Amino acid sequence: MTRFFSEAEVMTTVVRLSRDRLRACVEAGLVAPAVSETGPAFSPADVARLELICDLCDEFGLEEDALAIVLSLIDQLHGLRAELRALARAVEAQPAEVRERILEAVLSFHRGKGR
Repeated sequence: MTRFFSEAEVMTTVVRLSRDRLRACVEAGLVAPAVSETGPAFSPADVARLELICDLCDEFGLEEDALAIVLSLIDQLHGLRAELRALARAVEAQPAEVRERILEAVLSFHRGKGR
């Protein structure tokens, strides 16, 4: 079962995070906490994302518009990694001869012969 964090717990965990910054992140859609009876409920992924947001803003000086772009690119990367893992599992489930043909095709593309 996933543990969720209250607004106060998030600010205790992410020490550089003020209430104003947290609320601005939620309003800008940079994090999307679940809604509970007691208010917003932040997942561990939300907490990690807020840490990253603080790092990107405080350490690298990213402004809000650049921050949104970087986070979007990170989200896309995570999505592609999930798709690649699913594809790898599908390939692994194939008979050996099919896996070998797929490997040959991939190597051919890397060598520039499959374009």
